[in-house]
Amino acid sequence: MIERKLGIIVQEIFLASLPEEKVESRIDESQRDEKFNKEFHENRSNALKLYRDGVSFYAYKHFEYALLNFSKALEIANIFAFHFSRENALYQLGRKEETVIAYGRDLKKNPDDYEVWSNKGFTLFSLGRYEEALAAYDKALEKNPDDHKAWSNKGAALSALGRYEEALAAYDKALEINSDDHKVWFNKGVALSAPGRYEEALAAYDKALEIKPDDHKTWFNKGTALFSLGRYEETLAAYDKALEIKPDDHKAWFNKGKSFSALGRYEEALAAYDKALEIKPDDYKAWVNKGKSFSALGRYEEELAAYDKALEINPDDHIAWGNKGNTLSALGRYEEALAAI
Repeated sequence: MIERKLGIIVQEIFLASLPEEKVESRIDESQRDEKFNKEFHENRSNALKLYRDGVSFYAYKHFEYALLNFSKALEIANIFAFHFSRENALYQLGRKEETVIAYGRDLKKNPDDYEVWSNKGFTLFSLGRYEEALAAYDKALEKNPDDHKAWSNKGAALSALGRYEEALAAYDKALEINSDDHKVWFNKGVALSAPGRYEEALAAYDKALEIKPDDHKTWFNKGTALFSLGRYEETLAAYDKALEIKPDDHKAWFNKGKSFSALGRYEEALAAYDKALEIKPDDYKAWVNKGKSFSALGRYEEELAAYDKALEINPDDHIAWGNKGNTLSALGRYEEALAAI
């Protein structure tokens, strides 16, 4: 079985580092209460300084400090923009359940903010709560039907639910709005590959690569689609491109080995599996496939050693036991073969 990355679905979140003019706009829009207006203007300088410091910490991935600064800014002035950024910092710290609850509070105060709906959807998606994520994206799109990221993220949620036709319709809506987003083309390729529409998936991956030719995931998935179509030479070329960009991707090396094996190039397959095992020595599937390549070359003792390594890692792998038994039987070692089978 070829290793797949088709499940990698790109989601996008609105980040905390909003342009300052947008912060000002959100402040003006969110301050309906005269008391808060007065409070903010009296403390404007301190609140904005804390907010800017938080944005800087966020940009450098110091999320604890970012959260601290956004929270302190909120103690001075209860500004909606500060809530929004604090929730993003919570998310980045892995406190996702808290983030969902916080977005819920924010939406009670400002139910028309499509970015908060979108980010709530993103967080729910990351928790595997796809139906709820879908509902949140639908709310975002009610507020802003031209938000291509929300359409793309809706497509990802639908794809995760196995609703591929609906996912494709959502991706097409995203691409109507912005046809230059390579992530949407990538996601469309994923949704097309899942039901076996590999030729169409290749066309989508090629569009993604026109826009971002150095995207490792797209080259990997293109290789997977080509393998499924039996186009093994092109498969190798795609994995080579993926490995140029990310040479430590053990799955790409593993799949490259599969492609060499499919072409009968077993020595090259062994070299590829060895590269995969340098990176991930406990990949029992690579040991099994290495054993199969040794078998094709008639190197039976090395084949058995490879199966033994696989079984050290995964003693329940019936393929390794079966192959080991068959090889022992072919070598006339029947008692050992019976023990293996």
